[in-house]
Amino acid sequence: MSILTDVNTQNDATDNAHQPNQPSSANVIFTLEDIQKILPHRYPFALVDRIIEYVPGKLAVGIKNVTFNEPHFQGHFPGRPMMPGVMIVEAMAQVGGIVLTQMADMEGSLFVFAGIDKVRFRRPVVPGDQLVMTTELISVKRRRFGKMQARAVVDGQRVAEGELMFSLVE
Repeated sequence: MSILTDVNTQNDATDNAHQPNQPSSANVIFTLEDIQKILPHRYPFALVDRIIEYVPGKLAVGIKNVTFNEPHFQGHFPGRPMMPGVMIVEAMAQVGGIVLTQMADMEGSLFVFAGIDKVRFRRPVVPGDQLVMTTELISVKRRRFGKMQARAVVDGQRVAEGELMFSLVE
């Protein structure tokens, strides 16, 4: 049984043009406390603050509020802090983890990166930005391997996108 008991499935669009609703506290599906029950990541590597849209087995839309207090900004880069691209990719993957771990027979499973393809960074993410990440399941093979399409936007502008491959660790 998944943590999800009451899901908003009004918008089940799954094409690559899917655009999340505008973030607000009114449409929170998973709170930070819920996410911590689902994902194993903890500070400083927990990169999803809330889930604002969720379509079971298909996609999730998550929020990361980027703050100056995050440890990577001490060295990336002093005087001109930017969120490292690998952290943006990891944040998108963690949103994908919400989709995967809530699928039937997958609850409690640990998924790890198996690869990334076609990742592009379009503009820097800086402290004060709100990263809105959409991760959509493309395929699952033998309930062990799969692929997701992920994209991240700030203020309606795409900042990153790519394909994320995952594997189940037993």
